[in-house]
Amino acid sequence: MLRISQTATTETRTTLRLEGEINGRWVEELRKECVRTLGTDTTNGRRLVLDVGEVTSIDVAGLALLRELGARRVLVRNASLYVSELLKGIVDADV
Repeated sequence: MLRISQTATTETRTTLRLEGEINGRWVEELRKECVRTLGTDTTNGRRLVLDVGEVTSIDVAGLALLRELGARRVLVRNASLYVSELLKGIVDADV
């Protein structure tokens, strides 16, 4: 299960807090929420931050989604050491 909650929003940045597992059907739910938040225009200047401090696992499909989001300049924050290792070289991630 994956819980997605919006924790902060400014004119230029939205932060989504993720709790649980980024796998299976939850990957598509996360994709939908990110598209909704960012919009379809990649030039709108809006930044999305994913707070993954409570993420416990990520499967291959989840990693692929995070790679796609990284290409859209999505930032990942508060990653555990385990999640940081999974994301190494995929997205801009801070522990």
